[in-house]
Amino acid sequence: VRLVESGGGSVQAEGSLRLTCAVSGNTYNYYCMAWFRQAPGKERERVATIHSDGRTTYADSVKGRFTISKDNPKNTLYLQMNSLKREDTATYYCAAEACVAVQAGRPYGHWGQGTQVTVSS
Repeated sequence: VRLVESGGGSVQAEGSLRLTCAVSGNTYNYYCMAWFRQAPGKERERVATIHSDGRTTYADSVKGRFTISKDNPKNTLYLQMNSLKREDTATYYCAAEACVAVQAGRPYGHWGQGTQVTVSS
């Protein structure tokens, strides 16, 4: 599985960005997909997850502002980010793993290279 993120950039607070993750590999439909982020000096945080059946979960810090979605025919994962805050500044990564592995507590094994999001006030 190969993951390539795009869509990061600089935006002012309260602005919006949409991140995209292009996924290659024919197991896409059986995978759980997630967006993580990591800011300098901070631990990596899982921001949002979408399961193979479409169920979504979000970190409390982004609920109501971020939306994760996927387009199965296009093998593409999205993260729509609205009402951005300075504390959303981080490198954002998409990740993939078989849902059975995720549900068994194993870490995500496939990662993109990351895309930088910078929010200024």
